Amino acid sequence: MERRLRIGVISDTHGVLRPEAVETLAGVAHIIHAGDIGDPAVLEELGKIAPVTAVRGNVDRDPWARPLPETALMEAAGRFLYILHDLSRLDLRPRAAGVAAVIFGHSHVAEAERRDGVLYFNPGSAGPRRYDLPATVGILEIDGLEIREAVVSL
Repeated sequence: MERRLRIGVISDTHGVLRPEAVETLAGVAHIIHAGDIGDPAVLEELGKIAPVTAVRGNVDRDPWARPLPETALMEAAGRFLYILHDLSRLDLRPRAAGVAAVIFGHSHVAEAERRDGVLYFNPGSAGPRRYDLPATVGILEIDGLEIREAVVSL
């Protein structure tokens, strides 16, 4: 099993996939989209870069989005990542569930915080600019038991 892995994390695209996001995500082994996709073409384009795990956000209400789950649990390099759109809807205790990182979006504000040994990571919004917030994506580097995160401004 591969113990080193580079994962791209994107959220709140709202139907816009910026060329800078595509460039930043090039070369990742997997992409996580934490919801508010806005248009299925975004997932199609991301899928040309790497396999995609995506969850449905609050704006993803059209028929194309119905098959998307509201939450996802994925294994990456021996670590479990729990993905949802809105952190306030977290429905489990991550550490007790063996989750190494909780990936979320919704707020459009990039953040990374470790609580009780679990990384909580929001890559911010890669879609249309909102308020004075920058457009950003995230990168997770998993190396053995260590997970390093980075937020990249677009």
